[in-house]
Amino acid sequence: MSSQATHAEQSLTPAIDWLHGRVQTHLADDHTSLVATTAIPAPTTPLLQRLSQQVGLSPFEEQILLLCVAAELDPGIGELYAQAQGNPNAFYPTFALALALFADASWAALSADSPLRYWRLIEIDHSLKRPLSLCPLHADERIINYLQGLNQLDHRLRPFLLPLPSTETEIDLPPSQQAHVDQALTQLSEAAQTGRWPVLQLVGPDSLSKRLVTQQIAARLGVQIYTLPTQLIPAQSKELEDFARLWHRESLLLPLALYLDTTELDPEGANGNVLFLVQQFLARSDGLFLLDTREIWSSLGLLHIILDVHKPTPAEQIGAWEAVLPADSAGLVAHLTAQFNLNLPTIQQIGQTTLADDTKNGSYPLPPLSERLWQACLAYTRPHLDRLAQRITPKATWDDIVLPEEQLRLLHHIADQVAQRSTVYNQWGFRQRSSRGLGITVLFAGESGTGKTMSAEILANHLQLNLYRIDLSAVVSKYIGETEKNLRKLFDAAEDGGALLFFDEADSLFGKRSEVKDSHDRYANIETNYLLQRLEAYQGLAILATNMKSGLDDAFTRRLRFTIVFSKLDETHRRQIWQKAFPPETPVQGLDYEHLARGWKLSGGSIYNMALNAAFMAAKAERPVGMQQVLTAIRIELSKEDRLLNESDFVWNKEPR
Repeated sequence: MSSQATHAEQSLTPAIDWLHGRVQTHLADDHTSLVATTAIPAPTTPLLQRLSQQVGLSPFEEQILLLCVAAELDPGIGELYAQAQGNPNAFYPTFALALALFADASWAALSADSPLRYWRLIEIDHSLKRPLSLCPLHADERIINYLQGLNQLDHRLRPFLLPLPSTETEIDLPPSQQAHVDQALTQLSEAAQTGRWPVLQLVGPDSLSKRLVTQQIAARLGVQIYTLPTQLIPAQSKELEDFARLWHRESLLLPLALYLDTTELDPEGANGNVLFLVQQFLARSDGLFLLDTREIWSSLGLLHIILDVHKPTPAEQIGAWEAVLPADSAGLVAHLTAQFNLNLPTIQQIGQTTLADDTKNGSYPLPPLSERLWQACLAYTRPHLDRLAQRITPKATWDDIVLPEEQLRLLHHIADQVAQRSTVYNQWGFRQRSSRGLGITVLFAGESGTGKTMSAEILANHLQLNLYRIDLSAVVSKYIGETEKNLRKLFDAAEDGGALLFFDEADSLFGKRSEVKDSHDRYANIETNYLLQRLEAYQGLAILATNMKSGLDDAFTRRLRFTIVFSKLDETHRRQIWQKAFPPETPVQGLDYEHLARGWKLSGGSIYNMALNAAFMAAKAERPVGMQQVLTAIRIELSKEDRLLNESDFVWNKEPR
């Protein structure tokens, strides 16, 4: 047993000795009255005194608690209880015994709202089916341990609670986040005078930054933070009431607070009932609660403080990278912060882990530090988006695409702007002008197969970004609010950077907003407005592809940085595409590129499909790809469109050139 517990037990001894004397005096006087008339003060202990002050016990209630605790700590006192009650089997305390022993007795001490029962300090055993005053009383195990100096979390709460995970190393918060800590402490200090803690709402998408702020607040207050999975909150009213009461009591006995993560809860969705239970739990309990929310929870109904926590500012992220990387890494730091938006623990972990590779390296050469850091950042951001969109491995390069000069020039402009964002936004002051419009939103318009997807691949490959294709027609949901929820998750995940978002079928959500005639029209317009807002706030590269540029909403087209119209190509460009259609490793013989380009007005995507089909035919025949295989592939492709075909056009009788 610890020295603290031993000392506490020794301090209980005078009180238990006093109780022995009080019962023996009662027996010696042959006191027959049910109510004691002599007020004899009982010795108190520091822990009992503290508990009494915390929960508001009267002297009589304090003595009842001592009567119950003594029965657990001193088995010999049970015989005295039995003698005093005139029942040889009554080795337990009762309310009638307390009335006989102690002065200033009050029946209210045993009411359901009295501190003894409200705080679950004692329990009444009704199993003997006796009058209330003769029912056995038992001290709660947690309270017995507390008065002995064993102040540990109640065993009934342990299956539900876990200590909030902390970072492996001490992290000094950047000024923008430290300001939230100072604000919270100031407002908590002011609110403490009202007798009830306000709920702290930590708002924003980055839970890790919010947890850092939470840990700093807890450290300054000297409390331990526990986290409770919201799905474990009891659903039955009585169980919820008991759970809330136990937690409230723990917040008085221990210096602790509770962190609730509600970022994935949606009041209108399937988990709306869980959100209701969270609200009921907060209303029925008290203590310091920290609520991790994505948006401000306006329906909380309780006194609350809102902390809008974001990731460190770009300047603070630059400082974090500079602190972990070599002194001559200014250019690398600018390159990283221009593309990635990371919190402090992630920056430190990536930097330290990557630099540690240098010390572990054996004889084999490592890639340059810049490349390893970039790949580490990409690897960190990938899992967040892999669950929400289709990842495409970009392989196409500038040499693979054939476009008119104007479209190709615009693609290079896009790549240049992404690469120079750090200089323009951070060094040249444009970020200080506005927090919106810092991303690059591009529209690719044109028929299928004209090069939209390949152009997105080329940009992602050139910029070394992860490419994610989002089919907006699949994102849009018939259920109210689900579309916005899907888009919110997508953009929140993409905010870490390192991704090029390619929205296909953009006209499914960016079509012209209609006149509101029913609720469906109204919610469809809300979805469009929400996506417009998120695109404007998004700071990465987003490309939207559509086959119908004329059907897009004007408000959307005004927000575009670039628009590239992909049209069908002329004969010269088609010839270039045919020449690039077969990889250098593919054996070809006698292909007449002039004839292929002149004979059929095909899109680049169709030409690729035909080249692939022709390659399979040649592989089957174990010969190089020739004109006959290509013509057969063209015929197969065109037949899918139910065209009238002249069979003589697909027979090749010329000698190979």
